[in-house]
Amino acid sequence: MGARTKYRKRALDILFESELQSLSMGGSLAERLVTNHPPINAYTVTLVEGVAENQTHIDELLAEHSRGWTLDRMPGVDRNLLRLGTYEILFAEDVPDAVAVSEAVDLARELSTDDSPSFVAGVLGAIIEGKAKQDA
Repeated sequence: MGARTKYRKRALDILFESELQSLSMGGSLAERLVTNHPPINAYTVTLVEGVAENQTHIDELLAEHSRGWTLDRMPGVDRNLLRLGTYEILFAEDVPDAVAVSEAVDLARELSTDDSPSFVAGVLGAIIEGKAKQDA
């Protein structure tokens, strides 16, 4: 597993954990930084803080592009993977869109349901198409 893949997985853990504990988006980050176990890299912090800062916009896009699925109905892992992937697609200029999708799909394959990889790929693909239309 590559370094950035580990950082993404840790960001997913923090976002998922925050939801489970009914904290604000990424609310468990501060505690994780204090314990630093497992170690929290700067990219993990960037991802968690970026998703938290842009949650409203990200969630609006996810609701728009996830046909037939509300955010509340999605498995928590998928919802937070989609948030991470969307953040990287829209705001992480050093991450190619294809890499953001591939990483999210791989984590969905590893951590979620059998249908999750194709669902995650489809939603993130639609977000990339929407981004391309805006940039045109």
